[in-house]
Amino acid sequence: MPPEAINIVAAADRQISTVFDPFIVGDVNDAQVKVAKFGETFDWHSHADEDEAFLVLRGRIAIDFRDGTVELGDGDFLVVPRSVEHRPRSLTSEPLVLMIEPASTINTGGVVSDRTVKDLKRLSAS
Repeated sequence: MPPEAINIVAAADRQISTVFDPFIVGDVNDAQVKVAKFGETFDWHSHADEDEAFLVLRGRIAIDFRDGTVELGDGDFLVVPRSVEHRPRSLTSEPLVLMIEPASTINTGGVVSDRTVKDLKRLSAS
């Protein structure tokens, strides 16, 4: 039986109700593909040993760095290198963002806050 395809946007709209609550879309070797709706402002954080990739599926976001900001819209892709402090935030209402990172990556990096999610849910096709 072939693997099951998933429409990430439709599934996220049905299943994700909280901003900055990443869901696992799939596993690729030692990495995970995750999706989340972004909210107004996330915590400043970094990932000491892990790069983090962002692909905007819908809407607009900004990723603040200590020395500037990068704005991303539909289809834009950005890799934040390991150890670089950053803070994602939405520029439109609940943009949908795909992230690719090692499976061990904690969403708040080395910072523990009320936004830290350690037990991620999986996005399902149905």
